[in-house]
Amino acid sequence: MQHIISFLIRNKYFLLFFFLEIIAISLTIQSHSYHRSKFINSSNAITGSIYNSFELFTNFVHLRTYNDELVKENIKLKNLLSKQNAKQEPIIFSKLDSLVYRQNYTYIAAKITNNNYNKANNRLTLDRGIKDGIKPELAVVSNKGVIGITTNVSNNYAVVMSIINESTRINAKLLKKPHYGTITWNGKHYNIVQIEDIPIQTNVKIGDTIITGGRSTIFPEGILIGKIKNFKIKNNKYQIINIELFNDMSAVYHVNIITNLEKEEIKKIENE
Repeated sequence: MQHIISFLIRNKYFLLFFFLEIIAISLTIQSHSYHRSKFINSSNAITGSIYNSFELFTNFVHLRTYNDELVKENIKLKNLLSKQNAKQEPIIFSKLDSLVYRQNYTYIAAKITNNNYNKANNRLTLDRGIKDGIKPELAVVSNKGVIGITTNVSNNYAVVMSIINESTRINAKLLKKPHYGTITWNGKHYNIVQIEDIPIQTNVKIGDTIITGGRSTIFPEGILIGKIKNFKIKNNKYQIINIELFNDMSAVYHVNIITNLEKEEIKKIENE
C-alpha cells in the first residue's frame, strides 16, 4: 500500500495531466459530431482487427480437423460416384473408350506415418491395415498423382513400395498419345523417375504429361504421374526419358488407397 501511495505522490502532476487530458478528449468527442464519428470509426477498425486476428488464430488451430473432414468427404464422393457408375459407365480419369476400360474402384483415405525417400528401396507406412480392407497390391495415390503400391499389411498398418523404389514397375502412357511404357527409378533423385519402352516414333516433347496406362489390375487409367523433364536419343531410340513427378515425395501426407473391385475376375479369366 505504501508503494502505491508513494507512486501516486511521485507522479501526481503527470497523473493529473493525464486525467485532465482524458476529460478534454471526452468533452471534445461528445460536443463535436465530426470528432465523435472519427472516434467511433477508429474504435470499430481496432476492434475489427482484433476480432479478425482472433478468428485467424482459431481457424489455424482447427485447420487439421477441417482438413481431415475434407479428406473424408472426398472419399465419400469418390465411392458414391463409383457406385452410381457401376451399372452405367465406368469411372475414368481421362477421355477413354468406356467400353474397353470397365473397371470399378473403391477408395479409402489414409495418412502416411513413415516415409523414406533417400534410399534405394524407398517405402512408406500407412495407418490403414487388414481391418480396413487393405491388401497387398493396391494402388496408393494422392491428389497430385501416383505414390506407390501396397506390399505388406498388418491389422492396423500397410507398407507401400514407393514410386521412387528401384524395384518399381508401373504401366504408364503419354496423356495425348497412344504409346505405353514402364515407369522405373534409377535411384538418383527423389523427384525424378524414368519411363522405358517408349518407341521413337512417339516424338515426345519436354513438358508432355505422363499418366497411368490402365494395363494392369492395380492402377486405374489416367492417374497423373509427372511431366517429361528431358530425354536423350541414341542409335535411333530413346536412351533415357526423365519424368519430373507431380508429387513431392519428401512431403506427402494424405493419400487414397484404391481397390479394383474386378481385379480377381480379371485375373481368373486371364489365367483360364
